[in-house]
Amino acid sequence: YKKRMVLAAKWLKKSIENCIDFHPPNFKSQLMPYNLPNLLTWLRILAIPLFVGIYYVPHTWLTPSQQNLVATLIFAGAAVTDWLDGYLARVLNQTSAFGAFLDPVADKLMVSAALIVLVYLGRLDAPIALIIIGREITVSALREWMAQIGQSKSVAVSFLGKIKTTSQMIAIPLLLYHENIGEHFDSQEIGTWLIYIAALLTLWSMFYYLKAAMPQVFKNHEK
Repeated sequence: YKKRMVLAAKWLKKSIENCIDFHPPNFKSQLMPYNLPNLLTWLRILAIPLFVGIYYVPHTWLTPSQQNLVATLIFAGAAVTDWLDGYLARVLNQTSAFGAFLDPVADKLMVSAALIVLVYLGRLDAPIALIIIGREITVSALREWMAQIGQSKSVAVSFLGKIKTTSQMIAIPLLLYHENIGEHFDSQEIGTWLIYIAALLTLWSMFYYLKAAMPQVFKNHEK
């Protein structure tokens, strides 16, 4: 009995040593890898308070036109890093499950913040912002559920969704800038038309994803 206890203690000690030596680094790197693409994504999230705070700076520091310009540049910079972090992750072979999770979260947070700011400034109707933000929440929840049942490919990003995103990402900087560009380009008017188009495509793409998921909904309901 004592011999078996000694052997068991040695095995336990060896197992603990192996866990300490090998598992924590692997687990840590899988949970939240520290690399350049993820750093850019975190910077995009950290830029959100700065982006919102621009409009709370006294006008003695920044004029309204300067506030618009700075906010537009921050949002545009965030949009560039959105493309850049994905590109670097592929080129540097630094893709990770954590990065795949964090990147769309950062995008949705920045877009939602921009839409709320535009509503606050009176440059966007609240129902339009509600449609776009509500759709993002709905589709994200749908994708999470579909991933849990192994059907994530059924609600992968569609071409329609990409058109919606493109229209939205052009509209928001125009609405933030708010000033005329040249003599004939009214950024507010053009941005308003584009955001309306994005809202329509938002509803269309949401119904597309819901339709794609319906077979699985009924299949799981029958079980």
